[in-house]
Amino acid sequence: MVSKPAPDATRRSEKSRRAIYAAALSLVAEVGYPKTTVEGIAARAGVGKQTIYRWWSSKADVLLEAFLDLAEQTARAAGHDTAGNGTAGHETAGIPDTGDLAADLKAVLRATVDELLDPRFDAPARALTAEGVVNEQLGRVFVTRLLEPQLQLYVARLRSAQDAGHVRRDVDPRIALELFVSPLAQRWLQHTGPITYDYTDTLVDYALYGLAPR
Repeated sequence: MVSKPAPDATRRSEKSRRAIYAAALSLVAEVGYPKTTVEGIAARAGVGKQTIYRWWSSKADVLLEAFLDLAEQTARAAGHDTAGNGTAGHETAGIPDTGDLAADLKAVLRATVDELLDPRFDAPARALTAEGVVNEQLGRVFVTRLLEPQLQLYVARLRSAQDAGHVRRDVDPRIALELFVSPLAQRWLQHTGPITYDYTDTLVDYALYGLAPR
């Protein structure tokens, strides 16, 4: 009698995890965060509710991990080494450092535009962002786990520019990055205008060169 090989538990677990990620993201995009439940995610993923609770403590944890994974997958598919919001390249902890700060920031923000316009990213990102405004706990986790690590990549690149003499020493990089990151986020979230490469290129030019005549 020929014995059959034992099932690969690792492969089965990874398949279930991927199914849960996909179910969580599609469900929150369709019905919003408040109506998304662990039961609903489990049913759509074709797994038992206990499977989800074995890996995560809440739907927020599931969604945040699924969203982080999506950002990583998107970055990898685009040929980037780091995840989320256009953190292209690998130098300076994730943002390219070619010696041309304006070009590097424009490249990163163009990658961000591509991500924001990707329907796979847009719908769950909006749902989580909107819920984070009214759900303080979720908002803190969203900022801590996803947003702030990405912003620190900009901080690192701006500090590198300071070291090279391309940015004034008295500039606070954490505040300075908001000159081009925050307007893009606001325009995307509130639909106040088109999200384009020209727009983000202009944000960088205004942030670096100001509004006064040169």
